[in-house]
Amino acid sequence: MHDAGHRLRRWLTPGIGVKRWLLVMFAGLVLLALGTAHVIRQTTRDLEPGGVAQGVVDLVTLHFLPLAIRGLILLVAGLGLVAVGAYKVARALTEPFRSSADGPLVELIYQKRFLARGPKIVAIGGGTGLSTLLRGLKEHTSNLTAVVAVADDGGSSGVLRDQLGIPPVGDIRRCIAALADAEPLMNELLEYRFPGTPEDDGPDAGGGIGGHAVGNLLIAAMTAVEGGDFEEGIRQMNRVLAVRGQVLPATATPLILHAELADGTVIDGQSAIARAPSIARAWITPTDVRASEDALAAIADADLIVLGPGSLYTSLLPSLLLPEIRDAVAASPALRVFVCNVATQPGETTGFDLADHVEALVAHAGSGIVETVLGNNQFGARVPASYGAQAVRLRWPPSSLPAPRLALEDVVDPGNGHHHDPARLAAALLKLYDRESGSRRRSNVARTA
Repeated sequence: MHDAGHRLRRWLTPGIGVKRWLLVMFAGLVLLALGTAHVIRQTTRDLEPGGVAQGVVDLVTLHFLPLAIRGLILLVAGLGLVAVGAYKVARALTEPFRSSADGPLVELIYQKRFLARGPKIVAIGGGTGLSTLLRGLKEHTSNLTAVVAVADDGGSSGVLRDQLGIPPVGDIRRCIAALADAEPLMNELLEYRFPGTPEDDGPDAGGGIGGHAVGNLLIAAMTAVEGGDFEEGIRQMNRVLAVRGQVLPATATPLILHAELADGTVIDGQSAIARAPSIARAWITPTDVRASEDALAAIADADLIVLGPGSLYTSLLPSLLLPEIRDAVAASPALRVFVCNVATQPGETTGFDLADHVEALVAHAGSGIVETVLGNNQFGARVPASYGAQAVRLRWPPSSLPAPRLALEDVVDPGNGHHHDPARLAAALLKLYDRESGSRRRSNVARTA
């Protein structure tokens, strides 16, 4: 009771900006009532009582005006006041939750209401490919979960991993920036790197933060604030930065990626494997780590699971090599789509075509890991001259049987033939999802008929 009274006094506090517009709405309702009364009065003219009361009624119902416009004036004025009052009340109530950069009120409502009804999508991967995908999907749904690999051992992420014992945070940072409502401004902030390199210690190295990205340091700091709980630190970063969805590490334990080449050579570490050609197989250590419970729950609840795009061996497979993640994806009733890269990567996928990518994925994660493969069929985009890669050729089917379904769409960035276009990729995936959802509904109806 005390809390209710306290809240009522808060509403009556001067400066809230609500009371005046509630009064306007009340005045509008009074005019609507008078207009209605006027209409009723005209239909019951034979019952007029006369006298002083009748004179008052004649005055407030504009009896001195021509009959045809009396009720119309009252009704229009009442509707106008109610509309203005309702708009001003809604704006006063939502103003504290909007910034000048958020745009019109309709954009806020669209984000909070329409996007909340979008499909539940889980995207698994890492690197720039995953952040590109998220930028496109966040315009269609806010029910997004990014499950990010934690095997990186290079650059700022590698240094923080060695110094603090936390999983690598670079890919997580990119995904958080991609899903932030304030992107691209938030992206610029989180991606900013202090001068120097993490290994430098000279006077121009930026001190102990030289070469580190702001986002990496924020995640490390949030983990420390949460008592070393890396998963909780990421949860709080999602909340603080108003992420549209959630970004989750595949596991809270730093992973080491290993690979054996075709000649039998064994290479350790993601950064070294990324440059190695002719990879025969890959695995991770430690082998007994627990997957993120939040990630497993999101996979179990998903409508659509997207694998990739991103570096095949160094961004996508580290998460799928976790038995719990792999088994959860394979067992999910959601549509499972593998998004193949639009270009090869010098080193780990040199010379790979579409079928090669799928064969490597199936060899490491099992044939039931994917239902549909989404490939690019547009090869006319501009290709960067400085990047030693080739467009992924469309050889199909792979030797592994049964072959997944194949879908080909124009998903490439017109300005860079080695990257996906976020909007086109998201549209292609949702097209697949809508088509598959309709097909599954028809199948269920047929079975129950």
